[in-house]
Amino acid sequence: MEQQQVFEQGLAAHRAGQMARAETLYRQALRADAGYFPALHMLGFLKAQQGQFDEAITLLGKAVKRGAGDITALAHYGHAQLAAQQFEAALATYDRILSVQPDHFEALYNRGVILSQLQRFEEALAALDQALALQPGVVTALYNRAVVLVALERHAEALDYYDRVLAADPNYTPAQANRAMVALNLCDWPRVAQISPQSVAFTGPPLTLIGYSDDKQLQMRCAIDTVRALPPTRGPLWRGEKYRHDRIRLAYVSADFNEHAVAAQLAPLVERHDRNRFQVIGIATGRRDESATRARLMKGFDRFHDFAALNSDEIARRMREMEIDIAVDLGGHTGLSRLQIFAHRPAPVQVSWLGYPGTTGADFIDYLIGDPIVTPAEHQGFFTEKLVQLPDTYFPTDDALPMGSAPSRSDAGLPEHGFVFCCFNANWKITKPVFDVWMRLLNAVPDSVLWLKQPNEAARHNLAREAASHGVDAARLIFAKDVPLADHIARHALADLFLDTLPYNAHATAAHALWAGLPVLSLQGEAFAARVSASLLKAAGLPELVTESLADYEALALRLAREPELLKSFKDRLKSSRATAPLFDGDRFRQNIETAFLAMRT
Repeated sequence: MEQQQVFEQGLAAHRAGQMARAETLYRQALRADAGYFPALHMLGFLKAQQGQFDEAITLLGKAVKRGAGDITALAHYGHAQLAAQQFEAALATYDRILSVQPDHFEALYNRGVILSQLQRFEEALAALDQALALQPGVVTALYNRAVVLVALERHAEALDYYDRVLAADPNYTPAQANRAMVALNLCDWPRVAQISPQSVAFTGPPLTLIGYSDDKQLQMRCAIDTVRALPPTRGPLWRGEKYRHDRIRLAYVSADFNEHAVAAQLAPLVERHDRNRFQVIGIATGRRDESATRARLMKGFDRFHDFAALNSDEIARRMREMEIDIAVDLGGHTGLSRLQIFAHRPAPVQVSWLGYPGTTGADFIDYLIGDPIVTPAEHQGFFTEKLVQLPDTYFPTDDALPMGSAPSRSDAGLPEHGFVFCCFNANWKITKPVFDVWMRLLNAVPDSVLWLKQPNEAARHNLAREAASHGVDAARLIFAKDVPLADHIARHALADLFLDTLPYNAHATAAHALWAGLPVLSLQGEAFAARVSASLLKAAGLPELVTESLADYEALALRLAREPELLKSFKDRLKSSRATAPLFDGDRFRQNIETAFLAMRT
C-alpha cells in the first residue's frame, strides 16, 4: 500500500477518535520513510493529545526540521513543549512562528502564558494584549490577563477582567476561584460577603479557602478535590527498593528558594543539620533571584539543584535517580509549588511541612509535620497525612536574625505620642469581623493608631472607607512601606501591641514581632492556619496572649492598651525569653525535627 494512502487512512482513523489504529498506520508510514513529514507531524500531535509529551516533542521536533515552514507543525510543537513545562523552549518556538506570522493568535496568547509562568509579567501583559486585539472575546485570554494583573498588583483591574470572564462563562471555575482571592486582596468586604466558603471550596484553590473559613472538614475536602484534578501519573517511580546509604538523603523541595519567608526560615536549619546522619539536598523549582537568602541556602545545602526549567515529571525522575530517602514538600497548595512532583512517588518517605498550613489532601504524602497546637491529635481525621508532632512548635526561627536600628516615629510616619496597634500581615488576611474590633479599639483608646503593611491602592481606599464608617479618621491608619528585613524587624520597637488575624493567623510576621520583643495578641481558631500564632506564643512562653473568641480578644487588647504595666510585663518576659524559650532555640528545633525524620525512616 502506498505511503500516502496509509497516512491518509491513519488521518481518517485519528479524526474518528480511533487513536490506536491511527498510531499503527502512522508508524507504518514512517517505516517506509522515517523522515516522512506528515506522519511525523500527526503522530507527534497524537502523542501530545495522549499526554505523552516526551515522545511528542521528539516526533514534532523531527517534523519541524523536515517541514520548517509549516506553521501548524510549529504550533503543535510549541503546545507540546508548553504542556511539558519546557517554557524557554516553547517560547523560542512561538517566537519562530511570530517571526513569520506576527498576527498568529495562539502564538501570542501562549507566549503571554509562558512569560507569566516565567514571572516576566510586563512582557506577558503586552503579549496578551496583542492577542486580545486580534480576538477580543476569548475567555482564556481574558482570564490570563487577569492573572497577570494580579501579579502586577493591579487588583482592581484584575477583578474587572474576572467579572468579564464570568459574564461570558459563569462556570469558568478558575476565574471564580481567583476572583475570590482578589476580593480578599482588595479588602472588598461587601464582595467577600457574597462569596460563600462552600463555593470557594468547590472552586479552590485550597489556600484561598483558608482566607474565608477555618472549617477543617471543608478545607480537607477542597484539598482532596484539588489533588484529584492533578494530571495522572504512570505509576510510582519508587517501587519499594531498600536504599543502604551511610547517611539519610534528605531533600527539601520548594519553589520559594529566593527572597521568601519559607527560605529565610529554612536556612538556619539547613546549616545546623547533623551531617553525620543526614545529607541535605535542596531542590529549587521556582524562579532564581540574586538575594542573600538564595545565596545562603545554596551554600548551606550539601547539594543544591536548580530544576526550575524542568517539568514535574523530570524533577521526580531526577529525585528517584538520586535515591532520596525523605523528600519534604515546602509548598503544598501555595503559589508556584509543584505537588505534582510527589504524585510520581520519587521517594520512599514524602512529607509536607512549613509552607502550607493545612492538609495537602494527597494520598502520596505520608506525613505532615505539626505540633500539639496546630495539629492536635484529635484533628487527625481532618488530615490525609499521618500527623507528626514536634514537641515545642513546628515553626523554625532564625536565632541570629539581624536587627537594624529602630527609626524615629516621625521617620516611620507615626505620631510622636499615642498607643500603636499594629498588624504587618498581608492585607488579604484582614477580615471584616477582626477589622471591626480594631476600629472599636481605636475609638476606645484616645490618640491610638493602627499601623498596617502597605496594601494596594484600592485596598487602602477600602480600608479608609471602612474606618470612616466606624467614625474613625482614616489618618489613624498608618501604612508601613516595604523595607529590608533587618530594618523591618527593628521598627517593631515603635509599636506597642501586634494584633492577630483570623481565620488566617500571623505566621512569619508573628515570629518576627516576637523576636523583636513585640507582644502578639493571638486569636486562635479551629484549623491549622488559625492556630499558628498560638503555637508561637506558647513556644515563646506567653500562652496568656492566646484568646479563643473575638470578645476575649477585644477585651484583652483593650486591657493591654489601658494598663501599661501589664503590657510591660509581657515585653519584659519576651525580652528574657530570647535566651531561653524553645521558639528561639535553633539547635533544639533541629534535634526535634531530626528525631521526627529518623522515626519516619524506620
